[in-house]
Amino acid sequence: MSKFDVKKVFIAGGTGFLGFYSAKLFLEMGCSVDTIALPLESENLQAGDWFPSEIGTVYGNLFEMSEDQIYDMLKDHDYDTFVYGLGPDDRVTPKAPAYDFFHERLVVQCTKIVRAAKRAGIRRCVVMNSYFAYFDRLPENNGKLSRIHPYIRVRNEQAAECIALGEAGKFDVMIMEFPYIFGNMPGRVPLWKGVFLDRFAKMPAVFFPNGGTTMIHVKGIAESVVAAAFNGEHGGKYVIGNEDWKYKDMINTMMSSIGSKKRFCPVPVWMCALGGWYLNVAHRRKGEEGGLNYQKLMSTIQSKDFFLGEKVIKETREALGYAELADKYKQLTGKVGFNGGGDVKTGIEQTMRACYPEMYDEQGNLRV
Repeated sequence: MSKFDVKKVFIAGGTGFLGFYSAKLFLEMGCSVDTIALPLESENLQAGDWFPSEIGTVYGNLFEMSEDQIYDMLKDHDYDTFVYGLGPDDRVTPKAPAYDFFHERLVVQCTKIVRAAKRAGIRRCVVMNSYFAYFDRLPENNGKLSRIHPYIRVRNEQAAECIALGEAGKFDVMIMEFPYIFGNMPGRVPLWKGVFLDRFAKMPAVFFPNGGTTMIHVKGIAESVVAAAFNGEHGGKYVIGNEDWKYKDMINTMMSSIGSKKRFCPVPVWMCALGGWYLNVAHRRKGEEGGLNYQKLMSTIQSKDFFLGEKVIKETREALGYAELADKYKQLTGKVGFNGGGDVKTGIEQTMRACYPEMYDEQGNLRV
């Protein structure tokens, strides 16, 4: 039996990539789901039939709303679970200082919204975070990553502040630490295109460090969010993943998916660091700063294997009761689920189709 009987969920970010798939899975698990969308999204959500009509949607900007306004919106609806899936990720390069930008959105705004959810009597809160925080905690790093990279520092602060708002058994807060995510959703161009692929568009190869990372299909993210709602424990930090890939294999799969002969080309760490230094300078001249220090990103993260490994992945699934939820999901839908969310290769191919739709025909086949 699940630790908590989830009935009615509100998702902050339910029209975004991660929230959208989480919302759909909550529906399949028999839960009622509501969300809030920015007013400018109304036309896109109402066009076609891609967004489930079962999801109750109101329009507004949580970042611009006061805590009292958010409380008024949430109260009297009997929500038992709140999912927070808003905020920029590490691929965004804001105006300097980066720490202030990310702190405002991932800590100040997040805690305001989560505090309103607590006041409204909601019992469970699932907060989306980053796997960088997990690696920062490891003994070999001992907080080094958060001292170097403002984005990782802010993610640690976000988790600490949200957990501090909680109270075991009354307002349980679970932190989800996500790795590289692949997949697609209707009406959106994946961030991968603008912040990664476009940088190599005019190059003969994809020059990149010889590291690697844990990855997951977006459906696996949805499984973890739903599992945390049903079985997570207050204060739990759940690092999520499915497969460990070298960057070489990731990049070559990306390129072959669009019929490109361009391939991964390993670059020494010192050379990548030099490129990162130039990138820092270029952004500084524009008054910008990355949440990850580009110069030290190469030596501290992207030249490493940020792999969770089968043992950690298995332990997280056991802690979140995947096996039981898989049985329940099959009974409700007749489908297999809570097994990691699908293979990463498929997710990469879906991402690339969404980045370059012009390269595919109406049947989804690559144009020759």
